[in-house]
Amino acid sequence: MNGTRIFYVLAALFALCVPLFGIYPIFMMKLLCFAMFACAFNLLLGFSGMLSFGHAAFFGSAAYATGWLMTAHGCGPIAGVAAGVGVSAALGLVVGALAIRRQGIYLAMVTLALAQVVYFVCLEAPFTGGENGLQDVPRGALAGLLPLKSDLVMYYAVLAAFVAVYLLIRRIVHSPFGQVLKAIRDNENRAVSLGYDIDRYKLLAFVLSAAIAGLAGSLKALVLGFVTLSDVTQANSGEVILMTLVGGSGTFFGPVIGAALVVTLQEYLSDLVGGWVTVIIGAVFVVCVLAFRRGIVGELAARTFRR
Repeated sequence: MNGTRIFYVLAALFALCVPLFGIYPIFMMKLLCFAMFACAFNLLLGFSGMLSFGHAAFFGSAAYATGWLMTAHGCGPIAGVAAGVGVSAALGLVVGALAIRRQGIYLAMVTLALAQVVYFVCLEAPFTGGENGLQDVPRGALAGLLPLKSDLVMYYAVLAAFVAVYLLIRRIVHSPFGQVLKAIRDNENRAVSLGYDIDRYKLLAFVLSAAIAGLAGSLKALVLGFVTLSDVTQANSGEVILMTLVGGSGTFFGPVIGAALVVTLQEYLSDLVGGWVTVIIGAVFVVCVLAFRRGIVGELAARTFRR
């Protein structure tokens, strides 16, 4: 426990002092957004036992909603992000209501099919910009006081959102609701025999995961200033699965480590090796699966527990 607390203190100090280290702030904000996205997916897979192949639909739909409201209607960042989260939560309610009727690979295929519908809508709808996406999304000012145009202010706003999401997920998992989710994950039939309405619990987990993924997508739209079809593609869904599994599904900090690893490789290797960065990330995934079957954080935690 002491070691865990020391780790969190060091991680918090590093995050707070990032601007002093000369690290590119846009890169760190992008990393935090994908870390939130991976934590949202981990809530669904790691703690609820539901595999979604279409989680990018929630991430991208929120980004489009936020971008469209802020560019076309001049909404502020709080209203834009809130609308994006609302859209993703509503979409999660629809997708979840259909997906939870199935289990395992069939549930995953339902989410994949519905995510492709969302991708087609984003491609064809007139307000999304089609293949060009939405450009020049303004950041605005937070509560009319803090100018998010400043990368420093925007970084600490994204960091605060990430910390809030991380603490929220920990609270959800440690709550009675979270304990029921883990019971459903471990033995669904036993949970049913104990009298739990598992469909209600699974649907709520789906909506919560979608809403948090939407928050990550909305913040990414503000950080980068544009929204493209890549935000809703199947490749984006695959990346968040990769982040979660590499870092450690079912752990709290594992998705953060996985997101940091994948985003860092994409950012710094793409200029050196071009398209081969995908091959390198795939090789890293294979190595992690063979050497760390529980993910990096999961395997380290298991070895520490054995000692």
